[in-house]
Amino acid sequence: MADFATPTPLTGPIAPRHRAELGALLRLAMPLVGANLLQMAVYAIDVVFVARLTTVELAASTLGVFLYGLMLWALLGLTTACAPIIAAELGARRHAVREVRRSFRMAMWLAALAALPAILLLAHGETILRFSGQNADVARRAGAFLDILLFALIPAIFAGVMRTAAAALGRPGWALGVTAMALGFGALGNWLLVFGHGGFPALGLEGSAIASVVTTVAMMLAYTAILLLDPKLRRYHLLGRWWRPEWSRLREIVKLGVPIASTFVLEGALFGGAAILMGLIGVNEVAAHAIALNIAALTFQIPLGVAQAATIRVGMAFGARDRDAVGRAGRVALGVGIGIMGLTALLIFSVPRLFVGAYLDVAAPANAVVVALALQYLVVAAVFQLVDGAQAVAAGVLRGVQDTRVPMLIAAFGYWVAGFGTAIFLGFRVGWQGVGIWIGLAVGLLVVSALLLWRWHARERLGLVRWPTA
Repeated sequence: MADFATPTPLTGPIAPRHRAELGALLRLAMPLVGANLLQMAVYAIDVVFVARLTTVELAASTLGVFLYGLMLWALLGLTTACAPIIAAELGARRHAVREVRRSFRMAMWLAALAALPAILLLAHGETILRFSGQNADVARRAGAFLDILLFALIPAIFAGVMRTAAAALGRPGWALGVTAMALGFGALGNWLLVFGHGGFPALGLEGSAIASVVTTVAMMLAYTAILLLDPKLRRYHLLGRWWRPEWSRLREIVKLGVPIASTFVLEGALFGGAAILMGLIGVNEVAAHAIALNIAALTFQIPLGVAQAATIRVGMAFGARDRDAVGRAGRVALGVGIGIMGLTALLIFSVPRLFVGAYLDVAAPANAVVVALALQYLVVAAVFQLVDGAQAVAAGVLRGVQDTRVPMLIAAFGYWVAGFGTAIFLGFRVGWQGVGIWIGLAVGLLVVSALLLWRWHARERLGLVRWPTA
């Protein structure tokens, strides 16, 4: 290979300085952040249309998307392990085309194989929801919704693997373009199928599910065309020899990916568990929690994109066996992620009513209780913006050196022992209710971020940056 498929090479006689590393990181991260934000809009489009149906349909959609999203998030975590492996292969340069192709191919195999049990689970969505005590009508409609939406799972994971590979190979901008296309497809599909515009039948909730499937398939096909036609990506022949197994590489991806998937599920379940705790207090608390959490989730897409880029930058330095570049890439990524979240924290703390006003009429007397609660929760959300950004990027840089198992254990302890335990204690034993639950979330994020940052700074002593001798 003559050069790296990345904005700034990490090997050679002179490693890039911090300014050059910052530029390389931002060129990777900015399109990924934009794509993450647009993906939030894609999800919101479905809610906008379904919310105009009945309350039962909206509840069914919410529960169905929760189950589907949990499966998808776990499977994306499993397959995203190909990112640090591909980055390391690019950093090493030796036989990079062949090695990158092997990693990509096995990630796609893993996506298909792991999706099968998840699809089987989603096919029994109504049973699962009835077992959890949900309303029978809501469970029935959610089951019908999932019977269609489950067809989007494999295309969605394939699209995720292709997006990861394109970004690692220096083409992160395609993620932004494809997600923008998906936003348009989703809006058009819902408009045509939910209410029956343009001569199409009015299919209601099922129409929204069909629109999601069509949108996801369109994303997969768009990424396929990009891998085949983009001059820089085409030379890797990523779709070549797709039938050929590489069992050792598959095991390597699984070894890295299972802890990542588990970490994603642990974090997602923490916030889902917090919603259940809110439901034990009251309806207003649930509504305020949903608003505050949506705002926090929106700002979280920024450090998430930085973390995705950081995994690639640190992974390339790791593959090149350049200790200085590993440290520099990690420092820059952490500085960017924490710095940006400091700004978002200041913004949320300064004008919380502006954010809540995007969801509710803050002047309406009927909304007074929900608005007051949401403002209280946002004060806590402003505080945990910093630690949320820190834990996301710290996890990303550790993935770059292919360290995923211990971070998973840290997440289990921090989120569920420290975080959920504090939420229960402050929310119910102390009597702080919703604010206590949100403080529990902040404590969980604080513990995880502190331990992950310590692990990163102790990487040399812990032997995380160590290579076998030739």
